[in-house]
Amino acid sequence: MSKQNHDIRSLILDMDGVLWKADDPIGDLPQIFEEIRQRNLKVALATNNSTRTVDQYVERLAGFGVNLERWQIVTSSEAVAYTLKKQFPEGGPVFIIGETGLIRSLEEKGFYHSYDGALAVVAGMDRQLTYEKLRQATVLIRSGVPFYGTNPDRTFPTPYGLIPGTGSILTAIEVASDVTPCILGKPAPGMYQVAMERLGTTEKQTLVVGDRLDTDIAGAQKLGCLSALVLSGVTSPERAREWHPAPDWITADLSTLIRILPARPG
Repeated sequence: MSKQNHDIRSLILDMDGVLWKADDPIGDLPQIFEEIRQRNLKVALATNNSTRTVDQYVERLAGFGVNLERWQIVTSSEAVAYTLKKQFPEGGPVFIIGETGLIRSLEEKGFYHSYDGALAVVAGMDRQLTYEKLRQATVLIRSGVPFYGTNPDRTFPTPYGLIPGTGSILTAIEVASDVTPCILGKPAPGMYQVAMERLGTTEKQTLVVGDRLDTDIAGAQKLGCLSALVLSGVTSPERAREWHPAPDWITADLSTLIRILPARPG
């Protein structure tokens, strides 16, 4: 099937590396989202970043001139909290390595941070990471407490270059504990499935846009979604050419991609 014949009805966009880097927007975001609207495409955002709450993302987008609703945003923290709630319906103590986004998502499902009696170790991005946190997590996991991670992203894009991401933290704990974490963020399917349920579209009608091959694109391809790689984040053109199967689209940035997508009838 040619690209022109794809029945694209919705977009699932990554954020870091696609919409912005640190505090800098990538392109004219209000114009980009207006073009998405003009093409009659639904849109949701799915991010592996576990540091911010959904409300914080809504506020951040508004600061860039983009107004979205809470349901349009899915985070890896939400995916972890959702999974833990199924495992432990009553909630309870969990040992958390992470920031506000992860802590709040877990609290909303009835979980709170505690070393004593921890039902699970949950690790995400933590820019206040200490050796003591790593030590406590390792002891708990070696005692048999299950180990969950928000996402495998080894690096995090900033205007100054790549910095250590959640995957780097998970690797340190994995090496120390000899236990591989259960990771709920991309490329695991949960976040995309939640987004598609909210959008009301199927895999074949959904285009996933991201800047990472091993998470955004790999997750989309495993599910059977269409995929588009943008080179505005962490992936180089050389690395993009090496990826098989290739994404359906490879473009410089989101703005370029939106301009070449066919419009849907109103």
